[in-house]
Amino acid sequence: MGIPSEKLRGCEKAMPLMSLGTATYPLAEPETVKAAILEAIKAGYRHFDTAFAYRSEQPLGEAVAEATRLGLIKSRDELFITTKLWVSFAEPSQIVPACKMSLQNLQMEYVDLYLIHQPLRLTEMNKQIPVDAEIIRPLDVKGAWEGMEECKNLGLAKAIGVSNFSCKKLEQLLSTAKIPPAVNQVELNPAWQQKVLMDYCREKGIHITAYSPLGGSNTHFGDNRILESDVLTDIARARGKTTAQVALRWVHEQGVSIAAKSFNKERIKENIGIFDWALTPHELEKISKIPQRKGVILAEIWGPHDLILELDAEV
Repeated sequence: MGIPSEKLRGCEKAMPLMSLGTATYPLAEPETVKAAILEAIKAGYRHFDTAFAYRSEQPLGEAVAEATRLGLIKSRDELFITTKLWVSFAEPSQIVPACKMSLQNLQMEYVDLYLIHQPLRLTEMNKQIPVDAEIIRPLDVKGAWEGMEECKNLGLAKAIGVSNFSCKKLEQLLSTAKIPPAVNQVELNPAWQQKVLMDYCREKGIHITAYSPLGGSNTHFGDNRILESDVLTDIARARGKTTAQVALRWVHEQGVSIAAKSFNKERIKENIGIFDWALTPHELEKISKIPQRKGVILAEIWGPHDLILELDAEV
């Protein structure tokens, strides 16, 4: 069974509901990223999630050019590409140039979806994390969103959205937006089910994309609480699935799209084997009782500064 897709608000092309995520920490070698993307295209993926901060825009662009040369796809237009505005370029006047820089890295004329990566701004490019408090600023939500709207109006991005935005930040954005955000990409998995945010986004017509659907194992912020969950492992054993497939199926059944990172050929294939079966009400009930804990804590990335702690406390 192929990967289903969904039409986003204000976007002509339907978005495939499973994308290959390309965020790694420490950063992967460009050749590793490129090889994984080519494997994913062969396996049937048509949506790729990148960001300026992941340093994977360039290898993604190269992989797409190679896939076209090899005849795996006819053109870039068959793909759905998401990238993100980094916090160092979140001052309103920097946003269109930052989008153009990403397009240059990707060797593309447009992206399908452009997201504000985080709801904050740095006054300079960060060389490392955490950072000093004096370079952290609140995001000018109104001004930054006007910059994003300009990217859409210029045709640089077919749709625009946000990432890591709380209900409070979305409320602020919606109060002045001319074009509402199509997507909010957030941490979402069986151990961080985000019920309040999910309900809010549903009510406002904002599609959610789940990152860290497997709990970010092998990242600096993640752990194995999904892949080693007894509840998920027991369901997987009973169903003849992997624990990862059970977690991904649960996320899919929440009516959201998924950005799942894997550079392993077998797991790339395995992660899309979730669309031709369903969890039972009894299994869903068990999963709903998994203890909840946020994995992505901004203070652990940027440092425990007042503004950051405030953002972490928002739902």
